[in-house]
Amino acid sequence: MLREATEDDVNLMLSWRNQETNRQVSKTSHRITAEEHAAWWARVRADPAHRILMYVHDGLTAGVVTFSDLRLDGPRTASWGFYLDADGLAGRGATLPAWLGVMRAAVDYAFDVLALDRLDGEVLAHNTVVRQMNRRFRFVEGTVGRASHNGREVDVVPISLTRENRRRR
Repeated sequence: MLREATEDDVNLMLSWRNQETNRQVSKTSHRITAEEHAAWWARVRADPAHRILMYVHDGLTAGVVTFSDLRLDGPRTASWGFYLDADGLAGRGATLPAWLGVMRAAVDYAFDVLALDRLDGEVLAHNTVVRQMNRRFRFVEGTVGRASHNGREVDVVPISLTRENRRRR
């Protein structure tokens, strides 16, 4: 289940985003400071081109889903990403079910709530497990590109999923 993020979720989001597992698979890999996170939250919470949602798994808040660059006129598109409470879910043995659940919930939200025509995203090229999961959900990969973030060079794979290719349960 997804719900709107609130001010009460800000510290939890930051703690999860700074978990080593999440930093290793993110373009921005440094530990994000409270000030950086507060500035991000202030910017996105009132921006109509963003949606920040909390993922609830087995009754516990367990992750964050972000939609950005929402374009709802003409072809309806957005970019998305997510991260989970990797440490907490691993400790409960719930990583895979939560991962599948957040992806289903995000895709459903994108096409059923936002009524998108296409959902875009990015994944680091070395993140083969996520790339496999994306293919399972019928995301199509584009051409790998090189990006520089905070002096770190990374290979980034663009992904997209159209309404027509969406996997239905």
